[in-house]
Amino acid sequence: MMANGYWNRVLRVDLSSGNIRADEVSEDVWKLSIGGAGYGAMVLLEEATADTDPLGPDNPLIFALGPYQAGRNPGNAKWSVVTKSPLTGTYADSAASANWGPALKRAGYDALIVTGRANSPVYLLIDEDHVEIKDARSLWGLDAYAAVDAVRHTDKDLSVVTIGPAGEKQVRFACLVVDAHSFAGRCGIGAVMGSKQLKAIAVKGRKRVPVHDERRLLQVSKQRFQEIYAAAKDGLRQHGTPELCITAEGFGDMPIKHWTGDTWPEGAARIGAPRYTEFLHARPLPCANCPIGCHRHIQVDGEGYALEGPGPEYETLGMLGSNLLVDDLGAIAVANDLCNRLGIDTISAGASVGLAMECYEKGWLTKEQTGIDLTWGNGEAMIAMIEQLGNRTGFLGETFAEGTLSAARQIHPDAVPLVVHVKGLDYPAHDARSSFSLAINYATGTRGACHMRGVTEDVEMGGL
Repeated sequence: MMANGYWNRVLRVDLSSGNIRADEVSEDVWKLSIGGAGYGAMVLLEEATADTDPLGPDNPLIFALGPYQAGRNPGNAKWSVVTKSPLTGTYADSAASANWGPALKRAGYDALIVTGRANSPVYLLIDEDHVEIKDARSLWGLDAYAAVDAVRHTDKDLSVVTIGPAGEKQVRFACLVVDAHSFAGRCGIGAVMGSKQLKAIAVKGRKRVPVHDERRLLQVSKQRFQEIYAAAKDGLRQHGTPELCITAEGFGDMPIKHWTGDTWPEGAARIGAPRYTEFLHARPLPCANCPIGCHRHIQVDGEGYALEGPGPEYETLGMLGSNLLVDDLGAIAVANDLCNRLGIDTISAGASVGLAMECYEKGWLTKEQTGIDLTWGNGEAMIAMIEQLGNRTGFLGETFAEGTLSAARQIHPDAVPLVVHVKGLDYPAHDARSSFSLAINYATGTRGACHMRGVTEDVEMGGL
């Protein structure tokens, strides 16, 4: 029996055996877990142990949805992916949007669980009841954007999750790239997908998800869409998350000089909105059914940089901008684009470069070792190091591929206390010293330092 907002079906794929099946899941399970991260946590607890190798074939990779992905509810593009993290060694969940989650729901599934390891690179094609493991040797080595284009070559309607070279090489903070403009960034889930030799998952669906009252749901969704659009049109819709930079710096929330700085007002104004919108010719890049469009599409042509595509969000501006004292928006945009194509988390990438710059300043890293002048504010050095990180090449790429804690232990005994993390997960671009409740959220977060749980700091800082 189908529940309201659920199919009660979970797709399971074992890449080792090639076995594909759709399991029926009791309605009671969904009532208990709600779906998404809750369901993923239940599966992980049942199927993984403390001894499970995050990069081994037995680590389940769980993509899960909730009832809100039914219909065209505003903001229903979000979905969760759960696994055991290769970066922290513990529970991991990350979220992304674009069109992939609603597409999986329309294909007739509430979740996808991938286990095993393929003998050679593959990708997964899900077209409702037709599910196929396909050869991806021609895709292996492509950057994430090129891989999305290649998978869509025969069918433009496919929504695609993929990894870049960093995931293939199992960099422990590799991310998932969704439709070339959204990212499941945290915890190194791209490395888990790479360890399974799974390059991409392409989905298409046309089914109508069962709901209690479809007419009423559509009516309420339209009303909420209009209300959210009206509330956001002069804020997040106009400038996206870059509008937060100046405010966050003023509250002491923004990372400055690898968490050792105090204020950076001129820099925050240079990298945040409204200058961001003007300099990068930014416009909204909405996900499925979203009235806000907080993601930005940018176009840069000048000052030595030329690119067009998804622009940096607040977290990236913080970790690759203020965190490194880089106020060159062109350099930050290029570094963001490089992270996206290589498939690495911009937060952990910024934490890695920040730690390297602080160690360079202290004399624990030298130009002879790194080949890069890792001085504060050096945008070219940031870009060069990110290139090494994502490709796992050079001294810096190999040293930092296992994460900042591992890198610090290799660099200098006194470097370990400089790593700002919880459970091995690098801080995002929010300083816990600016908000007591944020500090509690970080300390108690299931996956480590996480700004996506609780959001009590928004209330504490004076607004929502």
